[in-house]
Order: sequence, then C-alpha cells, then structure tokens
Amino acid sequence: MVKFILRYFHDIEIAVESIISNKLKSMLTALGIIFGVAAVIAMLAIGKGAKLEIMEQMKMVGVNNIIINPVIPEKSSSTDEEGEKQQKKFSRGLNMLDVDAIKETLPSVKRISPEISFNSIAMMNGVKYAAKLVGVSNDYFSLYNLPLVSGTVFNNYQEENGIQVCIIGANIRAKFFSKIDPIGQYIKFNGIWLKVIGVLQKTNVTLTGFEEKGVNVYNDNIYIPIQTLLLRYQNRALVNTKLASEASTNTMVMGFHGGGRVVISSSDASSDAETNYNQLDRIVVQINETEQITPSTEFLSRMMTRRHSGVKDFEITVPELLLKQQQRTKDIFNIVLGAIASISLIVGGIGIMNIMFASVMERIKEIGTRMAIGAKKMDIVMQFLAEAVLISVIGGFIGIFLGVIMAKLIEQIAGIKTVVSFFSVFIAFGVSAAVGIIFGYSPAKKASEKDPIESLRYE
Repeated sequence: MVKFILRYFHDIEIAVESIISNKLKSMLTALGIIFGVAAVIAMLAIGKGAKLEIMEQMKMVGVNNIIINPVIPEKSSSTDEEGEKQQKKFSRGLNMLDVDAIKETLPSVKRISPEISFNSIAMMNGVKYAAKLVGVSNDYFSLYNLPLVSGTVFNNYQEENGIQVCIIGANIRAKFFSKIDPIGQYIKFNGIWLKVIGVLQKTNVTLTGFEEKGVNVYNDNIYIPIQTLLLRYQNRALVNTKLASEASTNTMVMGFHGGGRVVISSSDASSDAETNYNQLDRIVVQINETEQITPSTEFLSRMMTRRHSGVKDFEITVPELLLKQQQRTKDIFNIVLGAIASISLIVGGIGIMNIMFASVMERIKEIGTRMAIGAKKMDIVMQFLAEAVLISVIGGFIGIFLGVIMAKLIEQIAGIKTVVSFFSVFIAFGVSAAVGIIFGYSPAKKASEKDPIESLRYE
C-alpha cells in the first residue's frame, strides 16, 4: 500500500516540477479557471446578500401585514351619467371608524394600527433636526418588529387620553441625547413638548420604493399615541365637505387644533379638503396566518368599498408579497448571472484541455523515456492528470481570493449587499477541481497510449 502511494506520489512530483518549470504557461492556462471561479464567488455572494436583505426587509414590513393607503380620486372630466353619479358620491376617507369596523368584522385580524404622520422640526436646547412625527397604536411596534433598546411602549392611559409622550428613533437619540439617557427627557416637536418614554433599536435595512406603501425610515421617526396626534397636532376629519362648503362664503371658520384655537380661511379649507380629506394616512392590519392573506385582502376591499360609498379612494397592498415577487426576480437574475459565470469555468476547462494536448505533443520523448524505463500507462495518466488538476486547483484558490475581493468591491462601489458564504467557496473550489479532472483526463489518456518506441524516435 505504501509502495502504491509512493509510486503515484512520484508522478505528482513530476507534475509539480513541470508546472514550476513552465510558470507563465501554467498561469495563462489557469486564467480561465481564475476568472470563472471569481465570477461564481461574486455572483453567489450577490445572491446570498440579496436573499438576506429580502429577509430583513420582510421583518421590517412585518409578516402577514396588509396596508390600506388612501388614494385621492382624480376629478372626472366625463359628462356622462355614470361620471356625474361618481362625482356626487361622498366618502369620509380613511378614518378611525374604519379601524373599529375592521376589528369588529374581520375574524382573521391579529393586530391593527392606524397611522398618521407629517414632517416637521424637532428641537431641544436650540438644536434643530428634521424628523417625522408618527401617530400610532401600541400594536404598531409588534406589526413591524421594532424592539426597544430602552424604555417602554405607550400604556393604555397614555393611548386613550392623548398624553404627550413619545418613542424616538436611533438618529433622534444620537442627535439630541448622545451623552445623556433620553428616558424622561423632553423634546419639542412643532411647538409641543413631548416626554421620551422609549428608544427604538437602530436599523440599517433600506426599503427604497416601499415608503409610499407605508414602510417608514424608523431611525428618524418620533412616535406618539395616535390620539395625541389627533388632539394636539392635526385631525383632517374636522375639515369635511360641509365645512369647505360653508367656507366658500368667505367666512372664517373656527376649530380646535393642537389643544388651542386655529383660524381656517376659505381658501385653506377648500384646498385641504380637495387635496387630502382622509383622517388617517394608512391602516396596517396583521393577519393570523399567511394562508388568510388573500381572502382577507378581498374581504377588506369589499368592506372598504361599501363603507366609502363605492368611492375608490383607498389602495390595499401586501408588502410581503411584493418583496417575495422581488426576490423571485432577483433569483432569476442571479441564476442567469451564475450560468454566465459558469460558462467561464467551462471555457477555462477547455483551455486546460487544449494546453495539455499541446503539452503531450511537446513532451512525446519524455513520455517515451519514462515508459521505456518501466513507467506504466497509469503512471503517465496520473502525471498529466495531476498536472491538469493542480493547475485548475491553483487557479481555483486564486479565483476564490479574487472573488472575495470582487464581492467586497461590488458592495462598496455599487451599494449591493454581498455575503460570501463557506458553501459558495466550497462549491467554487469543488467545481475547479472537477474541471481539472474532467478536462485533463482526455489528454492524459492520450499521452499514456503513446508507443514508447515511436515516442523515442519522434523528432
């Protein structure tokens, strides 16, 4: 057994000596494998990164969430009877009564949170920062998997009575409370002081294109109970069509806003009524089971249409399904890129085979000499096969190193998340070794079939 191993080990030594003595040729032979493996590593890293990013995004948009967004219907220019009837229909828009109706009539509801938001300036000790104020219920933080790093969520008393408390995002904390504990401190937003009772964990996940679907950039947000926002900041339900109609007489309309009185002119009322008459910016509904999403979405569509008098002034979306569709698109794209990268490996293998065939022709006398002094056919096969495999494996190692660098460069330059996994490295290395064996066997077999007498006579 030892003799058997030593015999073929000697054949491998001869293959190594041949590679070392022809460094440039060996490196050029391995180029196809190097770039092929590097491409495969980079493509698999992009695919893995995209998958992880989608999973993180799914956590952010919430599992089994359905989002109802308001849509301002465009005024129809049609003069037909159907168009006139549509214009005469009245809808109060998205409002808190819709939330109560969904809770009572949809049995598959697990959690629900209305939401109102607007952008303004947060201020403390003369420092200002552009932020978004978001009015929500306690369910919101469970809907979107938003953990707190400190503090607590709103209690029932704070929610029901519109108490001036808030939960801040990570960027708000960094801006105003970098050196002190924010819990119990006060921050002014749009002229009203809010007591900080909680701080959200920082998130680095981006959701470009989903902001209009109800997914926020949490780090820059200040969250307050929705009743606090309705009582002390804005309640668009107070500006209804009747109010706008009365305002058209150029009279001044008095209302309550932010705990004090405000004056609304006729132009302000009509403009607000025309642009956005919805009390809520969205309603987020979480369903118990994934299988219930489609029937629940259909039920919500029918119910909301009925409640809004047939006016299609809302849109229902399921971000999880959109993300899954996006994932499928990325998977197809990655498969195509992986296939293209694999072609490079095949081309590299063909290159190895061609060079090895040429090497066999160049080294006919060497083959004849070895066989004349006792080398068997298997020794010749092992020598040339080992040479092909070694070139391929060395190219594989270099390709893995280059592929990792390429993955990092892609992440830095293109901003695409990449993750190089052990599995991808193992696959790339295994493929490079397999290419050496598959494409190196034919030249090695041809070399072993040479007649030693004819080989020694070859000029």
